Amino acid sequence: MTRLSVNINKVATIRNARDENNPDLVHFALTCEKAGAQGITIHPRPDERHIRRSDVPLLREAIATELNIEGYPSEDFINLVVATKPEQVTLVPDAPGQLTSNHGWDVMANSAKLSEIIKRFKDAGIRVSLFVDPDPNQVLEAKLAGADRVELYTKSYADNYAKNREHAIAPFVDASTVAKVCGIGLNAGHDLSLENLKYFHDTIPWIDEVSIGHALICDALYLGIDATVKAYLDCLSD
Repeated sequence: MTRLSVNINKVATIRNARDENNPDLVHFALTCEKAGAQGITIHPRPDERHIRRSDVPLLREAIATELNIEGYPSEDFINLVVATKPEQVTLVPDAPGQLTSNHGWDVMANSAKLSEIIKRFKDAGIRVSLFVDPDPNQVLEAKLAGADRVELYTKSYADNYAKNREHAIAPFVDASTVAKVCGIGLNAGHDLSLENLKYFHDTIPWIDEVSIGHALICDALYLGIDATVKAYLDCLSD
């Protein structure tokens, strides 16, 4: 079964537009869980432009499913995650002021550093996922570095889905097949939507988890969060 983790960064962005607690991030996360989401994803960036450090322990205490914390593994981030003990940490190669994640790790060029960081998280009992491009070599290197999972960066698939979906998904099938053979878990995320998610899942049904934020929150403005979560779960049904 492929699990849906709802990224709630954009909800925090709306809240931060005013110095108030509306919308309430914890309430929204719990509403997603009640609608059927099997996890919540957050990305506490250094500038706190959406998720704030103060949100993290509140969400950790409230969430009953799985908490996935994304971020660049600075020492400050590592300490926050180890103190919070989410079920999963997803390491991304983002610069501090980056608007959004736009590429995966070059695991081969950073293997020594990543191996050390991965061990620190695993010693704390936290599952570790590396954000990578759909490259079989990066998937293999992530396995060698000790990661439990990889998260495939799916923007190229989303960008090209309407033009030629078979061509768009081909590199993801290759990378996902290598993940399956070498025994590393498989996540995916970035620009997945109601338009393109079902085909992605139907083609790669062994994927463990998708993390979806921007498109899902946009859909919720029209459909409501309950109906939106259920619509995404329908895309992931066998």
